[in-house]
Amino acid sequence: MIRVPPPVHPLAEIIQDADAGRFPAADGGWSRVPTWRDGVEGIVCFTGHAVFALGSDISHERIAELGADGFGGAAHPRLLSGLAGPDGWIGSQDALLAGHGTGTGPGPETALVPRTDLSSHPRAQYAASIRDTPRTYGYPDPARSAVAILSTGLAGLTELSFELEPDRRGGGQATGLIRAALATLPAGELVVAAATPGNAASLRALLAAGFTPLGSVQLLGRG
Repeated sequence: MIRVPPPVHPLAEIIQDADAGRFPAADGGWSRVPTWRDGVEGIVCFTGHAVFALGSDISHERIAELGADGFGGAAHPRLLSGLAGPDGWIGSQDALLAGHGTGTGPGPETALVPRTDLSSHPRAQYAASIRDTPRTYGYPDPARSAVAILSTGLAGLTELSFELEPDRRGGGQATGLIRAALATLPAGELVVAAATPGNAASLRALLAAGFTPLGSVQLLGRG
């Protein structure tokens, strides 16, 4: 039987193009695509263009009247609160970065191993609340709690989140954790990561591990 791969989400195609250097036109405008996960919507901003992934019950006219544009209007608090409504939630505006797998999957050549015992880690629980099929990895030493989570996340792409033990931060260890996580994935596989701009340590670690900035992402949900 021939297996037909699932269709690529339109937002994933836009992100893949941006990763290859083909960004949306910096026209100051915005476009929209369907949502990729029930209960999660989002706005991805590139230089001069924004992409809304919203439910079909929100009209183009409503988005426009809230002030959407590609020059910052898509991230304005008035627009976000208008979309989420009084009973919704609004995530932080994160930098969106892209990296790539470097290995052939988990194996003896990688530093990380599957660690289902880390699935209760707050970082892993958060990933499970907004993404699908989270897979938790850590170091073989059971006393270590550093965690890397690889999930089916933004637009159906592989998404990485991570956290190092507080007493081990600094000295490039977070970069090593990220690189080890990338080694568990097939070489060349696109991986996205989101980090709030205020978390400069995580941003520096991602950049040092080879991730490149694409734009920003903000998730939201409506009650």
